[in-house]
Amino acid sequence: MTISNHAFVRQTIEDAKPAPSSAVGFGHWLRTKLFATPKDTVLTVIALALLAYLVPPIVKWLFIDAVWTGSDRIACLTASQGGALPDGQSGACWAFVSAKLGQFVFGRYPIDERWRPILVMVTFAILLIPMLIPKAPFKRLNALALFIILPFIAFFLLIGGVFGLPKVETQLWGGLMVTLILSFFGITVSLPFGILLALGRRSNLPVIKMLCVLFIEVIRGIPLITVLFFASIMLPLFLPDGWTFDKFLRALVGVSLFSSAYMAEVIRGGLQAIPKGQYEGADSLGLNYWQKTRLIVLPQALKLVIPGIVNTFIGLFKDTSLVSIIGMFDLLGIVTLNQSDANWATPVTAMTGYIFAGFVFWIFCFGMSRYSLFMERHLDTGHKR
Repeated sequence: MTISNHAFVRQTIEDAKPAPSSAVGFGHWLRTKLFATPKDTVLTVIALALLAYLVPPIVKWLFIDAVWTGSDRIACLTASQGGALPDGQSGACWAFVSAKLGQFVFGRYPIDERWRPILVMVTFAILLIPMLIPKAPFKRLNALALFIILPFIAFFLLIGGVFGLPKVETQLWGGLMVTLILSFFGITVSLPFGILLALGRRSNLPVIKMLCVLFIEVIRGIPLITVLFFASIMLPLFLPDGWTFDKFLRALVGVSLFSSAYMAEVIRGGLQAIPKGQYEGADSLGLNYWQKTRLIVLPQALKLVIPGIVNTFIGLFKDTSLVSIIGMFDLLGIVTLNQSDANWATPVTAMTGYIFAGFVFWIFCFGMSRYSLFMERHLDTGHKR
């Protein structure tokens, strides 16, 4: 018998074994996420009990007992109230939303001319989608069309008065159309203007720095309602006789300036987070101030403050509902206005309208939030090798 002193070396790789059944699957997720400890178990049971108590009545009111079709308030009233529903049944009046959907989207824009805002919205969506795709080609041409060409075309198309189009006063605009226009214009203006304000606040030139600080602190120190009220009511009092500005234009300017002040502070936070070595490295390459800012500093700063930028955009989108204070009707305002229609006066009309408006706002805000997370992951290259 011979004894070998050579160590055993495996010549083939052993096949991978499947993970234990207790470490994978839905059961494993439940044990680790919801029932990992006694405290987690108690909280999970309480949460499930609350959901079981709250969700069925809400679903029943929103969908099961809801009225989906009808031509007037009778469809959403019970028999004792003079309606068609059996007594005791109460549900959302989606027939009201269906009947008023055109006004909720376009306001009092003439029905025969609604193809114009529809065309603008479709064009906007077609141009926006490629801008949201990081690797889409022709980004510069697309941005030029979306942010420069489209606003001018949309202005003349929506207002009319040229090329044989009937003129539609901005007083007739309303609904989701106004919300989207105010939001898009405010976002388009506030980001570049906020960048300039942030750079000006960090400037070494005393006059520029003082003016930027004054603008930011004054605007941030007053509520948006005050800005809109001043732009709509007070500003015409300071203009020469015969001078006037459209109320919608004044609202656009007020919303944009207000958002720019908050955007400036978000951008300034990103600029302050850039290490000093980045500035010194740019100086060592012989770059001037604007080259250093455009090529080195701003790209890094904007990447760091994507959550803050999108948060400002979301706040701006929701703040557009405040234009009702100056007699304009965005989505929320037009929903509130239509609740006074006697043909649809029911106990559930107001709640249904507000739920619809809230859902629309949530869809847009949630979409911006998810895209923000996508861009954060896409641009998270700081630690890649």
